[in-house]
Amino acid sequence: MFKKKKALSIALAATLAVSLTACTSSNSTSSDSTSAATAGGKIDTSEFQTISYVMLGDKPKNGQFEKVMEKLNALLKQKANAKLEIKWVEWADWQTKYNLLLASGEPVDLITVATDWLDTWQNAQKGAFMPLDKLLPTYAPITWKEVPPENWAETKYKNQIMLIPEDHYTQWVNHGFQYRGDWAKEFGITAPITDWKMMEKYLQGVKDKKPGVVPWDTNGTSSDHVGGYINSYTDAIELPINTGMFALIYGKSYADKYKAYSPFLDDTFVNFAKMMKDWGDKGFWREDVMNYKGDNRAELEAGKTSVDQHHTQTFLGERIKMDKLQPGSDLQFFPFSATKNNLVSMSITHGGTSVGAKSKHPERALMVYDLIRQDPEIYHLMNYGIEGVQYVVKDGKRFRPDGYDVQRDDFYSDFWGGRIDKNEIPNGEDWAGKGALFASYDKIKKAYPYGRFVFDKSNVTNELTAITQVVGQKGPAIVHGKAGDPVKAVEDFRASLKAAGFDKVMAEVQKQLDEFKKMVESTK
Repeated sequence: MFKKKKALSIALAATLAVSLTACTSSNSTSSDSTSAATAGGKIDTSEFQTISYVMLGDKPKNGQFEKVMEKLNALLKQKANAKLEIKWVEWADWQTKYNLLLASGEPVDLITVATDWLDTWQNAQKGAFMPLDKLLPTYAPITWKEVPPENWAETKYKNQIMLIPEDHYTQWVNHGFQYRGDWAKEFGITAPITDWKMMEKYLQGVKDKKPGVVPWDTNGTSSDHVGGYINSYTDAIELPINTGMFALIYGKSYADKYKAYSPFLDDTFVNFAKMMKDWGDKGFWREDVMNYKGDNRAELEAGKTSVDQHHTQTFLGERIKMDKLQPGSDLQFFPFSATKNNLVSMSITHGGTSVGAKSKHPERALMVYDLIRQDPEIYHLMNYGIEGVQYVVKDGKRFRPDGYDVQRDDFYSDFWGGRIDKNEIPNGEDWAGKGALFASYDKIKKAYPYGRFVFDKSNVTNELTAITQVVGQKGPAIVHGKAGDPVKAVEDFRASLKAAGFDKVMAEVQKQLDEFKKMVESTK
């Protein structure tokens, strides 16, 4: 194991040393550094540089992160004369903080990005990122060669590469409810839950038979379940267009993917609002849900709630945790797509990394990124921590060491911008049903159709801002059943959307979808 890792590390370092030819200055722009690359000679890394990396997540507080970074940075100093510094955007009000950071012009280097949940195209339109076309071949040569041209095409804005995709990592981020299988059986639910009525029966069982347990201890900031309901009861496919705390605009269906559609304008949203009012009235969540800010997942792990809403990858991790924290809980997953088999493969730009437009060290930043993604030793530190502390390897698989304590020893970096299957060490503690779950997805999945669709909001910027405000002001109460009569609440919501210019936005989306269709058909 160690010999193989060391050999691969040496090979990567040799590739960097031989293939990277340029003379750079720490304050050069992308065009300057590209010109310098033609001057010949090896890259000048004589000046030690600190590279920042914007990560989404709450900074770990048990001290393990610092210990891992000390080891990781020792390797980065040796291989690139650089140090990595994580800049955390914590989950509390994360979207606002993230977009403000990118708009501030602060000279950050590497940035976690995503076109489907982190407003990448909107931020690209504002000039937040540095074009990478001329930098990548020299400063991240292994990644540059690894990503195929058709995948690079999905990273371009105005024909310039704006991000490096996390396109070589197998994952599913389709959302659903994770729930306790042991309690479901206790309530007479023996088949997997595949629709919201079955979930309602389960939640009622918790309410009736588990005193002291909040069936779903959600809080007033959560809203992903409205998209989940749409996924379950329509054929719609969400478009990468930001309208605030939940998406309002979809493609009508996979067969009619170039038709702009909003389920918020038909019975879909009304039916959802009625169900949420009913669930709230039945006491499935706290009466003060709109003011509650607790951690639903932590409550699930403590046995104080029965449901948590998130995606497949989260479920797989929680399944392992719950087996330890709540033995016998038999955590199960209801993917929202299961109701109508409406499952679209994840975009390859669901995760990715960009370089900040004001980065002072774009060349070294890309060198560091290439090492994090491609060097097995650095990759394993970034993703798993220290071997012997966070994990041990047995028969090619990862396991927790004897005596491992999750509070004392847990480590994470929230590196979601460049994981890669070839450097993964399979988790020996994975849920035994993972393979069957992934196989069930593979049977029904459809290719993501909007990878190259970049919505230009310049004609409707004011309207989108107004719509986002409407969603933020009126949406939370509706999705938690606290807006009074649901039919009237939806009518008021729609009237406010119309006043904000929603019709104009829909017309603009349709116009750009028509243009996108022509582009797609012309390249077939």
